[in-house]
Amino acid sequence: MGKVIVVTSGKGGVGKTTSTAALGAALAQRGEKVAVVDFDVGLRNLDLVMGAERRVVYDLINVIQGDAKLPQALIRDKRVDTLFLLPASQTRDKDNLTQDGVERVIGELKEHFDWIICDSPAGIERGATLAMRHADVAVVVTNPEVSSVRDSDRIIGLLDSKTMKAERGERMEKHLLLTRFDQARAERGDMLKVEDVLEILSIPLLGIIPESMDVLRASNLGAPVTVADARCAPSMAYFEAARRLAGETLPVTIPGEKRSLLGKIFARRAA
Repeated sequence: MGKVIVVTSGKGGVGKTTSTAALGAALAQRGEKVAVVDFDVGLRNLDLVMGAERRVVYDLINVIQGDAKLPQALIRDKRVDTLFLLPASQTRDKDNLTQDGVERVIGELKEHFDWIICDSPAGIERGATLAMRHADVAVVVTNPEVSSVRDSDRIIGLLDSKTMKAERGERMEKHLLLTRFDQARAERGDMLKVEDVLEILSIPLLGIIPESMDVLRASNLGAPVTVADARCAPSMAYFEAARRLAGETLPVTIPGEKRSLLGKIFARRAA
């Protein structure tokens, strides 16, 4: 059975959709079979980031309501054969998402894919809670800003209370993905430092994505950044994050610093 990941945050505009596409593509480029699912009904963007907006015929709501079968709605990526998209509806309301329907679709996806990555809408409303409900792992995306981190802390509370794992008394595996990080600005005090964010949220660090125009260029091209330019700094960070999701143990390097965060932590403990 496949593993379900929810990519979530409390605040909009932090890079959830970009990260969903990049992580999905990175895992698929390893040879894994991956489905990325857009839960942002009415405001879908994942199809744009993946360059599939003209190929959408059926969507998640069509499958939930029985208007189409899952294979009819899944769109295979043009560049990575093992990467598929299940788009959200652009014309329906979030009320069309039903708990039973989402459970059925996720269950069917788990039978055919190694990874199911759910792109959650921002906030705490219905679409977000249904996106996280069946997750095995949560990737909490945040920017190094006080408001973004505060909202992410709220989402961590929901992950520990409103998921199937929480209902069964199990612990939700959570990881922090810090996006749009600039070490020089952090040193000047214009944004939070990595250590500050980790101290507030207290969940393991999956990766640090540096602020870069490469991400915007990739989105404008309609490609995950890990596909558009596999050698740019954000791509390398996403590839490493995907490896950590897959179970590998890698030190996390802060962009702009030579020493890894893990090394800094060990050094601080040794002192």
